[in-house]
Amino acid sequence: MGKAVRQECGNDRLETMLHIARSLPKEKLKLLVFDLDGTLIDSRADLCASVNATLQHFQRPRLPEDVIASFIGDGASMLVRRSLGDPADEAFVEEAVDYFLDYYRDHKLDHTYVYEGVFEVLARLRSGPAYQMAVLSNKPVGPSREICEALALKPYFFQVYGGNSFPTKKPDPQGLQVLMEEAGVHPEETLMIGDTDVDILTARAGGAWALGCKFGLSPHTLEYARPDCLVDEPRDWVAALL
Repeated sequence: MGKAVRQECGNDRLETMLHIARSLPKEKLKLLVFDLDGTLIDSRADLCASVNATLQHFQRPRLPEDVIASFIGDGASMLVRRSLGDPADEAFVEEAVDYFLDYYRDHKLDHTYVYEGVFEVLARLRSGPAYQMAVLSNKPVGPSREICEALALKPYFFQVYGGNSFPTKKPDPQGLQVLMEEAGVHPEETLMIGDTDVDILTARAGGAWALGCKFGLSPHTLEYARPDCLVDEPRDWVAALL
């Protein structure tokens, strides 16, 4: 699934490789919905450190970052549960999740940063066809919004929703559907952008288009999710959309 695409973008020449399964309807898209972790920001170090702090607190062995990163994408509860080995004791899992969230709230910006190229691309997307843009994460909404505020991402998005903004999380399409309703657009005018199969499945469930990011925290999960388009870095969003 590979196709070389050369794009002229203003006075800049962008040559990149887009892995295309189904061409995006660039002229029809009106709403771009971004995942947060692994798509806009690299939060791997802080998430992994918070998980290992939780494991240490409960006298469990630390895990390698690569292992923890493979658990990211389905929200804090699943991240902690998987890191603990999926214990049957629900009370213990709940206690561990609470500890993780408390620790992460204090350390969520120790090493987290916006991926290179994200700001310049968001500026172009906002000023080009004037897309409406929003964030839909499975991270709790509080830290999601605080991170967007602290890292100067907030001005680009009309809404930031998290994993506890609705009764269900991605890949359930409820959050995506609410964003489409708020933006006044149809599913075929919407593109979900993310680094995991969860984001692609969310788009499919909501009838939207899907773009996968191979640079994220869990790109291995994209292999069987079959997004409409795969990109290697944030700057490739320009070629895919403009």
